[in-house]
Amino acid sequence: MSLRSSGEVEQRGEIDSDPRRSALSEWVGVALGMDAPADLLDLAGDAGFRRYFRTQTEPSLIAVDTPPQLTNPARFVALADYLRSNGIHTPMVVTADTTEGYLLLEDLGDTQLYTVLNNDSVEGLYAEVMSELLCLQQIPFEEQLFPAYSRELLLKEMRIMPEWLIQELLGYRLDEREKKLLEQTFELLLNSAEEQPQLLVHRDYHSRNLMIRDGERPGIIDFQDAVWGPATYDLVSLLRDCYIRWPRERVERWALAYAATAEAAGVMQPVDPQLYLRWFDWMGLQRHIKVLGLFPRLSLRDGKQGYLQHLPLVIRYVVETAGRYPELKPFADWFDATLLPQIESQPWYCDYRSAGDLPK
Repeated sequence: MSLRSSGEVEQRGEIDSDPRRSALSEWVGVALGMDAPADLLDLAGDAGFRRYFRTQTEPSLIAVDTPPQLTNPARFVALADYLRSNGIHTPMVVTADTTEGYLLLEDLGDTQLYTVLNNDSVEGLYAEVMSELLCLQQIPFEEQLFPAYSRELLLKEMRIMPEWLIQELLGYRLDEREKKLLEQTFELLLNSAEEQPQLLVHRDYHSRNLMIRDGERPGIIDFQDAVWGPATYDLVSLLRDCYIRWPRERVERWALAYAATAEAAGVMQPVDPQLYLRWFDWMGLQRHIKVLGLFPRLSLRDGKQGYLQHLPLVIRYVVETAGRYPELKPFADWFDATLLPQIESQPWYCDYRSAGDLPK
């Protein structure tokens, strides 16, 4: 959640034209014992339906508009409390009206991990956030809080890609042979996910959801979709981030070091390194196939155009990973021959082969 505005309060007329924002402002004012509605500054939102605002108080707080018909504010509060009780630095819930969908949270600041990552800082920063991930993965299972990351849900996610990238964005119609190829590829990835140890999965553990504060442990946000699922999911979300890329050799070194630490901590049983890397790669491919559909959906359905600029890096991950495994080569060849020529004509496209690289 980073500041979208220059810091000036919205004009009252603009606020009044947004009934939920106005109601949230009044609710915050009452919650904080003010004599008037609270002044709120807009903050950049996430990929969901929640909106975030910063109060003009000392210390500042984060007010959240989370429409109950579109989100689950009660689950957010329950998850935040459970994770904090297990030592994770999620934002403290100051007060909440889960019926109306208004929350008031601790302010974890504006410094996303993404904004401070570079070739010099990455080793130390990733060590911190991988330590937090290990803490997450040691949290006990709570049936009421963590639904299974089931085959059905993982498959549903991957099917976003043919619907929203291929059909809606590219305007391409798959034939029966192509549909079968995709379903066979998805089946391989589902089997790999099912083989893995099942642990708590944040489900969006990446550089824009990890907040860095001097002298404090990293803050973790956007945890409301947490599930119980494959052990490599959050790790590959972090190390093969959709917004920044690191060389494959470095990523594999980090992944295997994390696996060894997780084994030593008793989070999972010892696993052959090559098998672990295959789990890691194939889990990343499942996630990136999902994102190839998710980002176009956010653009076309929700009007969030900024996500399309990140598709070339996601394409790079898909092409590189699928091309390394004989079982996935039919999918890689089809993607290269059929989809890439159409993708290259899109206005948002840039050469995927260098996407995500840091300046040298």
